[in-house]
Amino acid sequence: MMFDEFVNHAVELLAKGEPFVTAWVVRFQAPISGKPGDKAIILSDGTMWGWIGGGCAQPVVLKEALKALADGKPRLVRISPTAAPEDGIVDYGMTCHSGGTLDIYIEPVLPKPHIVILGRSPVAQTLAQLGRAIHYRISVAAPGAEDQQFPGVDLLQPELDLRRLAITPETFIVVSTQGEADEEALEQAARTGARYVAFVASKIKGQKILEYLRGAGLPPERINRVRAPAGLDIQAATPEEIAVSILAEIIQLRRRRAGPEFEPGKTAVPTLGKEARDPVCGMSVDVARAKHRSEHQGRTVYFCCGGCKQAFDQQPEKFLASSVVPSP
Repeated sequence: MMFDEFVNHAVELLAKGEPFVTAWVVRFQAPISGKPGDKAIILSDGTMWGWIGGGCAQPVVLKEALKALADGKPRLVRISPTAAPEDGIVDYGMTCHSGGTLDIYIEPVLPKPHIVILGRSPVAQTLAQLGRAIHYRISVAAPGAEDQQFPGVDLLQPELDLRRLAITPETFIVVSTQGEADEEALEQAARTGARYVAFVASKIKGQKILEYLRGAGLPPERINRVRAPAGLDIQAATPEEIAVSILAEIIQLRRRRAGPEFEPGKTAVPTLGKEARDPVCGMSVDVARAKHRSEHQGRTVYFCCGGCKQAFDQQPEKFLASSVVPSP
């Protein structure tokens, strides 16, 4: 793959707000197909674009790439005939590949968190300032909002239909209209499917607005995810304290990587499914993603690659003695 093609593809993904992982071969010992400079981009759905070697290399890289997207941490992965634990290296001992060693650097690329603020209240203004201070992307949509109130912030048209806005797992919507078309703003925010929608209001007012949403026909799952009042319960009273509590809640949600499931699903944080052990090479295989499998004595055996499956099918008893095979 040409370097410019790699960069252009990465830029396109960043522009869309899609998380992805870059994988680079940084070292090798022959014989092995991957070479330094080989590279790939892995998406959260497991799609791999590029080349980092064949055989066992691809499922290993995919597995570690999904882990990197989940925890946000880079890692150096080594695939070699014999595992030799070493600080700072995730080591996979593989007996089924060509016999060489491959070192692959895996790094997650996560889009900046995007806080979309509806309203121009003092809480909204302070939240925009705090968000910018920690390098979040901030957008504001409010009638009469001015650059002086929101310096350095992306001001959206008040009549913007949020359904046209790119909503990702890193999009957080805060309604801080405080008396200026509260119902309409919160209804529009709740309809986006964003995993975080918060409403700045008292508990009593928040409940009244939620009743309005029910009357407007919003599905219960959309209404239930609205956080009203917005922010962590830290007894915040002033606009500045409330803004701090909201930002703290957003940070907590991001670090936990939990909360309601992101509806569009396309760029949701990946989860690793049930794993089985390849009886030939010893690799852990994601059962749901495994492309190679065999049925033996009423059980399903999973493999990392076609070579392992072929070896097993020829001599299954040889490998089953030391394997752990899950029941179907």
